[in-house]
Amino acid sequence: MSRTWQGRERSGCVRAGWLLALGAAMALLPSLPAQAVPAFARELGVPCAACHTLAFGPALTPFGRNFKLHAYALGAHKTIPVSADLIASFTQTAQSQPPTPHYSGNDNTALDDVDVYLAGRIADHIGAFAQVSYDGIARHTSWGVFDARYARDFTVAGTSALLGVSVNNFPTVQDPWNSTYAWQFPFPFPRLANTPGAAPQINGFFATQSLGATAYALIDNLVYLEAGGYRKLADRIQEDVGVPDPSAEHAIDGSAPYWRVALQKTMGPHYASIGILGFSPHAQSPGERAFGTDNYTDIGYDATYQFAAGGPHTFNFNASYVQEHQRLFATAALQGSDTIANHLDQLNVSGQYAYRQTYSLTVAFFDTVGNRNAELYPPSPWFGSANNSPDSRGYILQLECIPFGKADSFARPFLNVRVGLQYTGYTRFNGGNDNYDGFGHSAHDNNTLFLFAWLAI
Repeated sequence: MSRTWQGRERSGCVRAGWLLALGAAMALLPSLPAQAVPAFARELGVPCAACHTLAFGPALTPFGRNFKLHAYALGAHKTIPVSADLIASFTQTAQSQPPTPHYSGNDNTALDDVDVYLAGRIADHIGAFAQVSYDGIARHTSWGVFDARYARDFTVAGTSALLGVSVNNFPTVQDPWNSTYAWQFPFPFPRLANTPGAAPQINGFFATQSLGATAYALIDNLVYLEAGGYRKLADRIQEDVGVPDPSAEHAIDGSAPYWRVALQKTMGPHYASIGILGFSPHAQSPGERAFGTDNYTDIGYDATYQFAAGGPHTFNFNASYVQEHQRLFATAALQGSDTIANHLDQLNVSGQYAYRQTYSLTVAFFDTVGNRNAELYPPSPWFGSANNSPDSRGYILQLECIPFGKADSFARPFLNVRVGLQYTGYTRFNGGNDNYDGFGHSAHDNNTLFLFAWLAI
């Protein structure tokens, strides 16, 4: 499960035992949360609520999407383009689990992240969003999300068109919708709790270790087109920006194409979009060069609906479905997979109601399914699968209060606060319900209560 974020996990283990390694490592890697950045609000001279559906947070309004697509460069105010935020949390799981370094097996209080951003207009038609993050759980500092853009409006034969280029380090982070992985609910999410081990490669597996460029066009404010590709950053560059152990990565070999098509429409207070995207990395781990690569093709379908009539009630709905086709040539040659051909599909659906952009209830459902594979998904305590299956499903309930960040808020747009209570329940985990791992643990043992406070200035 995401999102934020999110990018939040790297691959590195698609061979036997990967579930154990991934489960142990997940809490140690940067969360790369999707953020609202008050520097943008100061640049525009508006409250954060102008761009975000909840006054503060990653979910964008049509105005916020337009600002992002115009390269973060619509502002005229002369401000210092710097922001910062922090996330603190308390995590409780239904049963105590193997502890993460520096933490106990349950009931953990943590400073999840402290982030500094350079974000906003650089010059006419040019802007950027750059993050440096201190991961309080892994106790490590590195670069986070990076997205630099150039964009201009044109009119051709009476048809308006916006043309732009994005250079970024996280496939889907450039997306203006909240239905794709980088900006997908939940945000934030519990990192000191066990989560399902299997996910499509587009779900942040190459975040911060790669760099890509995509060109995009928005035609007549209706049709969105984007295409480009990603390559692995050199190990030395990754080390310079704080990425841990880049030489051990399951990393992109050559170039990985990325593309996106979407349709959007605004009708009074109603906004809707539907889209499709693709990502096709060939990946390789150290020692695999003689055995070829693991080839992935991810095809995603997504939809967004928003209702905002200018009154106290707003509603947001996001859905995505990703189909991943795997050709694990290297992993199968090393006897880490039963077969070369595998598949993994993931569904995420969320609906959010908010009152006065201050009080919010979000309900979400997630479901991951794939073929059985004894070598890819072996039994192991907590992180494994007794029946060699990645199938996991469950739900998330989240209550939030966002007291600051609106037009009439105290110290806006400098003071922004979100406080939330999130509950994740599993009806299936790594292929089973009772004794899913072969060592006596049930899916509901991973149910998680997560209390968070998120401050941005």
